[in-house]
Amino acid sequence: MERTRVFFVDDHQVLTEALSTLLSDDPELRVVGHGTSCDPQLTTVIAMLRPDVITVEIAAAPAEPGRLVERLLAATPDAHVVVLTSSHDAAQALEVARAGATAWVSKECSAEYFVEVLCGVCRGEAFFPADLLGIVLHELREDVHRARVHSRLLDVLTTRECDVLTGMTAGWSSARIARELYLSPHTVRSHIRAILAKLGVHSRLEAVQKVRAAGLDPPGDAAVIELPDRRPTSEVTHLPHR
Repeated sequence: MERTRVFFVDDHQVLTEALSTLLSDDPELRVVGHGTSCDPQLTTVIAMLRPDVITVEIAAAPAEPGRLVERLLAATPDAHVVVLTSSHDAAQALEVARAGATAWVSKECSAEYFVEVLCGVCRGEAFFPADLLGIVLHELREDVHRARVHSRLLDVLTTRECDVLTGMTAGWSSARIARELYLSPHTVRSHIRAILAKLGVHSRLEAVQKVRAAGLDPPGDAAVIELPDRRPTSEVTHLPHR
């Protein structure tokens, strides 16, 4: 039987060497490498080695824990990420779970439990401590609920109406939406009226609040700001003669 390939991501070499020694005699597991979270070649090495399981210590990670997990999974999508940490931060546990981690394991766990986790995640099992599991499961269920509401909400809109709605959530005026989407102001106003009717609201602000509550975020760091609407006197734009 082929052994499960394990890769360690930890900034403490002593720990990775100890873990490698721990697993060296295990018939089901094989350590294929280790690296640090700040190594610029980390994802390249992981993509080349294609481990089945990646354990990662997030305490010293240069980026947010969720982003680190996403980077690792982007390098090898079929891998399972196990967070091996001394932290008991519920917010971080939720963040890495949302990013795709399947286990959150204390560094103080027994060797037997650690091996059980490494083998279990490859069977599709997830491991989170009891004091964090309830919070993580609740929030993940809420994520699913919001995604379903979001999907139903946008299903009633046309593609172009979704484009206009995205501009609205970004705080753009009707004039700017028209410029960005290469539409006439009259067409934009028609789309906005259709959006309000389909969403069952009476104003742009209500529409933005409704889609935000359903989990639709504007691009970048745009804020919900009602900008002044500078409408041209004519819907036809004339280019200056040269």
